[in-house]
Amino acid sequence: MSEFSNVRVKKAANIYYDGKVTSRVITFADGTTKTLGIMMPGDYEFGTEKKELMEILSGEVSVLLPGSEEWQVIEPGSSFEVPADSKFGIKIGTVTDYCCSYLD
Repeated sequence: MSEFSNVRVKKAANIYYDGKVTSRVITFADGTTKTLGIMMPGDYEFGTEKKELMEILSGEVSVLLPGSEEWQVIEPGSSFEVPADSKFGIKIGTVTDYCCSYLD
């Protein structure tokens, strides 16, 4: 899906790592949420509350998922899942556009 219809968008951005990672929350009519964001090159670690599906729209990304010792390359147009209540590492090689879905 390349665009979303009939959503609410939070005006205030989520800003992490001194502005190197930003996102905006969109909420659908059924109450589900996603964030749309940009990550600048760097190495980051994030924690999850809910299970997440991260779609990489563009950029160079490697991810270290919970329980893994090996970094995985994630190609643009691909996605990865992160379990709830966990942490994951992510390395960004070039400016990266992403969409994160929060799953129950």
